Amino acid sequence: MSSGQPGTQRAVPFRRLGGLTWAHFLNDGASNYLPGVLPAVLVTIGQPVQMAAVLVTALTVGQALQPVAGRIADRLGGKSLVLIGLAMTSVGGGLIGVVRSTWLLVVLLVLIGVGNAFFHPQAIASVRQMISGRQGLLTSAFLVGGELGRGLWPTIASLIVARAGLEYLWLVAVPGVLTLPFLVRWLPALPPKRARGPAIQLSVHARPMALLIGYQGVRMVGIYAFATFIPVLWSQRDQPLVAGASLITTMMTVGVIGNIGGGYLTDRIGSRATLIISAVGSAVLIVPTAYLTGPMAWAAAGLLGVMMFLSASTTVLLGQDIFAENPSMGSGIAIGLANGIGAVLVLVIGIWVGDSVQPVFWLLGLLSLASAALVPLFDRRLVG
Repeated sequence: MSSGQPGTQRAVPFRRLGGLTWAHFLNDGASNYLPGVLPAVLVTIGQPVQMAAVLVTALTVGQALQPVAGRIADRLGGKSLVLIGLAMTSVGGGLIGVVRSTWLLVVLLVLIGVGNAFFHPQAIASVRQMISGRQGLLTSAFLVGGELGRGLWPTIASLIVARAGLEYLWLVAVPGVLTLPFLVRWLPALPPKRARGPAIQLSVHARPMALLIGYQGVRMVGIYAFATFIPVLWSQRDQPLVAGASLITTMMTVGVIGNIGGGYLTDRIGSRATLIISAVGSAVLIVPTAYLTGPMAWAAAGLLGVMMFLSASTTVLLGQDIFAENPSMGSGIAIGLANGIGAVLVLVIGIWVGDSVQPVFWLLGLLSLASAALVPLFDRRLVG
């Protein structure tokens, strides 16, 4: 009897980790599938191409709230924010297809983004509390669930719309709603933290923080803008809705290779070289994605995803190094603000763009090259 007990004790956390990874897949999928169906949404609400950027910005600007959500989660403890977050993203994602008012849709998208911000800090803390040993590897497995959700759901949603119609997007809410009762059991109850951590020395870290936000903000505007405008571009070419959405899926899912490989590359050649390769590689690849068709378009999108996500783990570690006295809160400020800035820049690009969206990809290439120029400005003690 006793020989079997340790195995049982080990198996339970892995089942719970699998459940949380599934919840992460559902949360990030429901809160990020919109670009895959944007052409159909714009036609339904009777809005021009420029409104695509407004809708995606409304959806993604909530990323900037993650540091605030993390602070709230630390104070509250428990598991409530994860449950509220998944409920908001799932139900909100299911309502996108039935809302016909443009500004009501904008409000709905903002609420979905807030739910997404609620979900992540407490979910990651729960994973860390649940596992002992191999935390890096198992946390990476949890994070990959979210990457796959962001990658696969645009195509899943576009298939629903193409086969059944926009109003059937309520189907995307079903898996998340059904998962909520199980998530109550899978989640550990985090203890509330009453004591405040060390103060973040913003004046000391202002310069490296600004450089990191600038670099990461360009990375995120590239990801957000690609996902926003590539389906619109393919729709303008009279290509099926699923074709444009599948390019987002290709970029995001193949990009997981870059996410994993970037950490290995940083260990081998250093973070400075990794950041530059990511920026230059993204600049070189993003322009061709606006012109290629057929299999070459998907190949370019996949390679672009690798380059885009190559710097993901490096920038997280850099944020933690900059705010060494309070790495969790500090890196949340840096990365969360960068994501928010990236979302706002998509809105600016949407205002600038005309009926043709191909110039957007040239602009993104230039911005990516400019971000590479920021890397040498980092202190060598931070970026080796």
